[in-house]
Amino acid sequence: MSSGGDEMKRLRDRATGDLLAPVGPSGAEHLAEGAVLLRGFAAPAQTILLAAIREVVARAPFRHMVTPGGFRMSVAMTNCGALGWVTDRKGYRYDSVDPQNGEPWPRMPDAFLKLARDAASHAGFSDFVPDACLINRYEPGAKLSLHQDKNEVDFGEPIVSVSLGIPAVFLFGGLNRGDKPIRVALTHGDVVVWGGPARLRYHGVTPLEDAQHVLVGRYRLNLTFRRAG
Repeated sequence: MSSGGDEMKRLRDRATGDLLAPVGPSGAEHLAEGAVLLRGFAAPAQTILLAAIREVVARAPFRHMVTPGGFRMSVAMTNCGALGWVTDRKGYRYDSVDPQNGEPWPRMPDAFLKLARDAASHAGFSDFVPDACLINRYEPGAKLSLHQDKNEVDFGEPIVSVSLGIPAVFLFGGLNRGDKPIRVALTHGDVVVWGGPARLRYHGVTPLEDAQHVLVGRYRLNLTFRRAG
């Protein structure tokens, strides 16, 4: 894989191609035992997915949450489903209520549920039924530090991560924070699924470079489906 400006140019070129001619799954790329990248898997459903995101955000607007250490996250977030992931000075947790308005999180759209189940099945994880979808909105410069998804009750279910909008470089590490991560170029419609022996691998996103997407503008939208409760 190339690096620096060449890498991001290739990502932007590929993103434009995806938009002009959305296609179905182009095959699974093996990242590690239990981890699969499905190129373009979500692209055919892009219109209904983006419309569903707008409906969720109308009820539960994006916000920049604060970590237990008091740091404002660069990624704006919201949730849908029976449970939503939140962070504040009290810690990281799942909650059935949006702390911003005291109301239950919006219902998970049917299109979200279908996409998550189909992607998980293609990656070898059958009968996945998520009860939480964390929606992240990245703008240029936003990043996500290496971390593990470990607030869920049962680690036996996979994580399904959907990329929409401008390109990003996904970091997929090992089971220890110090393990060197691989760099995975993600563009509009790509889906990463990891579970089983890869379920607790560290992962993150490098700072996004400035780019423009025909449907999403200067943003990357990331849907992460989990079985949290």
